[in-house]
Amino acid sequence: MTAQPHPGEPAGGYVPPPTRHSALATGGATFAGVLLLVNGLLAILQGISAIARDDVYARIGDYVYKINLTGWGWILLILGVIAALTGGGILARASWARAVGIALASLSLIAQFLFLPYQPLWSIIVMAINVFVIWALASHQPEPTRR
Repeated sequence: MTAQPHPGEPAGGYVPPPTRHSALATGGATFAGVLLLVNGLLAILQGISAIARDDVYARIGDYVYKINLTGWGWILLILGVIAALTGGGILARASWARAVGIALASLSLIAQFLFLPYQPLWSIIVMAINVFVIWALASHQPEPTRR
């Protein structure tokens, strides 16, 4: 018996590596857009709660980065609004959204690292999401639009 290739599979069993236009990269970029949109909305809520009440998060004694919770709230609120708009842009396939999404996920990664003492578990989860967003947006190259 000889092994027969499956329909659509090249002969010899060789499967080429996924291209930048593969379903994984395209799906990853779409998922990154959704994550950026949701992450932005959650950062908005997190920022509003920090602005509204200074006792929402645990007080930290001597923290190296001395910004009060109201300051953190404004930082998270501004990053959240921009992230939500960028996530929407990625889902709408806007050309500017990929680069802005990578930059914004990088800024959010840094902001969550600095916010780590206030909400450690949440910050680690959001940092992991940001790493995925950066990877997905950097690895996806959208097909050029044809006129």
